[in-house]
Amino acid sequence: MLLGASRRCSGYSHDGVERPTHEGYGPQRASVIRCTRFPKLPGRQATSGRAPLKICIASDSHDRADPLLAAAQAAARDGATALIHCGDVIGANTLRPLDTLALTVHVVHGNNLGDALALARLAAASQGRLHYHGGEAELVLGGRRIYVTHYPHQARGMACTGDYDLVCCGHSHAAETTRQPDIRGERTWLVNPGTVAGIAGAPATWILGDLEHMRFEIRTL
Repeated sequence: MLLGASRRCSGYSHDGVERPTHEGYGPQRASVIRCTRFPKLPGRQATSGRAPLKICIASDSHDRADPLLAAAQAAARDGATALIHCGDVIGANTLRPLDTLALTVHVVHGNNLGDALALARLAAASQGRLHYHGGEAELVLGGRRIYVTHYPHQARGMACTGDYDLVCCGHSHAAETTRQPDIRGERTWLVNPGTVAGIAGAPATWILGDLEHMRFEIRTL
């Protein structure tokens, strides 16, 4: 059996050198290597820095700039210094009003892609205040490893790895916070802020996250 080198739980030794299973060395040479627990992996393209302790988590603004700004303003009043948007921004202009706030903004796109090039250009011109990560993001904020995607099924799978302290998603327009059991025998925070724009009659919701105490409060506009 061949597993990834960073997490290999079996293999063989040949001439005193430990190797993964490979053609040319028979099963008679195989020896089991004791499986150990690995530390949480750093983000593949992690974004870190002077990390905020409180964050605004929003999603599915669907071109509605006003409710997104209202959520960001409320979060800033409560001490948030970063905003995570879990997708379906659509138009880049939806994010422009956030320029008036002292928030670092991290954005992924969703199934309603919108103008990805405009998002990238807006981020490039923001002097580091806006980060457009594409379809997913791996962040380090407040000393916490965070994974962001638009899709709940993908978020649930990533939460199950145990590699993150917090996994955020959107898409369903239904706000929810759960502790997802993971393969380490622990639980990972899995949060969905719903739709900040109140799309299709859903409540207009967002989440205030406290990364120091790992508390997540669903707020309604």
